[in-house]
Amino acid sequence: MKRRLVFAILVMGFSGIVVQILLLREFLVVFSGNELAIGIILANWLILEAFGSLFVGKKIERLKKRLEAFVGLQLFFSLSLPLAVYSTRILKDLIGVIPGEGVGVIPILYSSFLIFAPLSITHGALFTFGCKLYSLHFVSESKASSIGRVYVHETMGTIFGAIAFTYLLVPYLHSIQIALGIALLNSLLCLLLLGYPFRKSLTGKALAVGSAVFLVLCAYLILSPKADKIHHLSISRQWRGQEVVHYQNSIYGNITVTQRGEQYTFFSDGIPIITTPVPDIAFVEEFVHLPLLSHPSPKKVLVIGGGAGGVIHELLKHPVERVDYAELDPLLLKVVQRFPTPLTGAEITDPRVNIEYLDGRFFIKKTHHRYDLVLVGISNPSTLQINRLFSKEFFSLVKERLEKGGILVIVSPGSLTYLSKALGDLNACTLNTLKEVYPYVRVIPGDFNLFLASTSKGVSLINHTLLSQRLNERELEVSLLTPFHIKYKLDSRWSDWFFTSLKGATKKINQDFSPLGMFYSLAYWNSLFSPHMKWLFKWFEQVSLKLLSIPLAIFTLLFLIISFKAPTISTKLSIPFAIMASGFAGMIFDLALIYTFQAVYGYVFHQIGLLVAAFMVGIAAGSLIMTSLLKSVKRNFFFFIGLELAMILFSVALPAIFLLFSPYLDSPAVFSFFRVIFLVLSFFSGLLIGAQFPLANKIYLKRSPDLSGTAGLLYGADLAGGWIGGLLGGVVLLPVLGLVQTCTAVVLLKMTSLLILLVSALLNKVR
Repeated sequence: MKRRLVFAILVMGFSGIVVQILLLREFLVVFSGNELAIGIILANWLILEAFGSLFVGKKIERLKKRLEAFVGLQLFFSLSLPLAVYSTRILKDLIGVIPGEGVGVIPILYSSFLIFAPLSITHGALFTFGCKLYSLHFVSESKASSIGRVYVHETMGTIFGAIAFTYLLVPYLHSIQIALGIALLNSLLCLLLLGYPFRKSLTGKALAVGSAVFLVLCAYLILSPKADKIHHLSISRQWRGQEVVHYQNSIYGNITVTQRGEQYTFFSDGIPIITTPVPDIAFVEEFVHLPLLSHPSPKKVLVIGGGAGGVIHELLKHPVERVDYAELDPLLLKVVQRFPTPLTGAEITDPRVNIEYLDGRFFIKKTHHRYDLVLVGISNPSTLQINRLFSKEFFSLVKERLEKGGILVIVSPGSLTYLSKALGDLNACTLNTLKEVYPYVRVIPGDFNLFLASTSKGVSLINHTLLSQRLNERELEVSLLTPFHIKYKLDSRWSDWFFTSLKGATKKINQDFSPLGMFYSLAYWNSLFSPHMKWLFKWFEQVSLKLLSIPLAIFTLLFLIISFKAPTISTKLSIPFAIMASGFAGMIFDLALIYTFQAVYGYVFHQIGLLVAAFMVGIAAGSLIMTSLLKSVKRNFFFFIGLELAMILFSVALPAIFLLFSPYLDSPAVFSFFRVIFLVLSFFSGLLIGAQFPLANKIYLKRSPDLSGTAGLLYGADLAGGWIGGLLGGVVLLPVLGLVQTCTAVVLLKMTSLLILLVSALLNKVR
């Protein structure tokens, strides 16, 4: 039974992370997700799991048939998963939103909350139930050790699940098959846990029959064509009114292709990115020809994202000798080739075109070529990954790769009727950042704004006469970009109106360690789909360390007052608050490392996976080491205080290390070695978080002998801290405050928890 129980806890961690990532990916397709959507979705998972651990899990103390209760929860979790995936797929149909239509914050919040609820609450409760069962079967272990061992085993299962999902499940199975596979695994686990003796009871027999029936059903659906039929049925409802001819996941995202007549539209995570064989003529011709006509002799061009489906086709009309095209996801172009058109066929097979399946920024870093033009074919820094293509550091990298008189071309959402505050800030941030690097920046306003940046004054001197002359000289075959249209686009009244509209907009710039471009993009997205919540982002923009320190100071003062008047209450709350603060710190450490890694190296997916894996291994190692030492550690509280101080020191050291090494990253040796530093920092941050949890349980159990209540409370506090850190850290703190000030905020929070711990201990001693 002991081995089966350990296996059950491993499966619990494995299933939890697979379900979390699987549903997150499905939600991103539905919501055309950005960082805000990701933050809301993950926040709902964490807070619901915390609720399950704290309020549902502790009910096991009142139950007589505890193993049956654990199995019942496991079976309910299994049943809920395929239903959750299917419900996510048909969500837009259920709430009356057509495919391609944007969804605001409130629908994302309540729909992900409702779909996650059965799974997240159950999974959180399973942890608390697992702690109680472990203590009953491993009687040689103390209560604190039992909780620590369960924490370790679950974390190990999480590591295995993340690796398996990335390298084994996604490349070969669709979401319905994965969901049914996880349900099958958990159903099998239910039968193994029940064993023969428990089938004698009526409850045991009922659970065994239910598990067996569901196991057989899942196996039948997976092995027969039924799973594929369910998959295609859910897709047809997800893309209601459109003919889906291809639907596939890669490790980078989802690629969907719809067909209407002879026209194909390619979607990446629900966002249309390519239309063939007739592209968006207005965008493609203006985006390509206005910049290339602004250069006297464009020979070498680099396109970063969005090249297939028209852009490269138009580029090749100019006398170019080489076009490098950097596209992150190889699946995208493979799918494009599965639905060939004369347009895309000519683009991909032209000998002048060199395709690189790399992140554009990483390609810029490693290439030795120099270019006359660099076109960034992505128009909005809505995610951290894209934001890196709009930062001061990226603009500086491009500057080094431009030939004399070379031009960097950036696109931003625009309007010729009204620039809202959010849209103005987004464009102003891009303009301010470009001006930090390039002495000459030309803006061509429109429904999308073109920014042409160069070290040559020539880009500022272009006019409609010059561009029309070059258009005729190069004998370009165009549909829209006539001399009249060029004159209209370059009319000085539009640029005068644009700069007048930017008065009062932000003066800030976008940087790697302070990704404000992403923040302004999220504010703009929010203004479109949740205009009634504009005030929230206005408030977020004003966030500062001073503003954050005020509520922390008030909270500390109130806690101290309560401590002197009711010492017992403060003693019970000090440890959970410290664990919540550590959960917050752990999430911030993880996000900060990912942000910085992407900024330094570019988006290398498998290495980001290694970074997260190093963090999780650190948590497992810290928990395992501390759990092994629990019996020998005598001065528990002082050890706990030491870990608090270590987290404070780590919060100070983290940005200091990055700032120390950043001037030397041009050296190949330092650049390569720094990867190891990232892995070490990820491991060490996880080690600190993991080591504190078992010790906290040991200390708290001395004050409250209720194992389930303690495990549920502290696990829930840890998740709640992660929830706050994930929601605020990724959307507000890191983008607005930047890396250094965000880590300083962690220092302030941990100093608050340290002070509360010391005061509570002192009052307890006095009593």
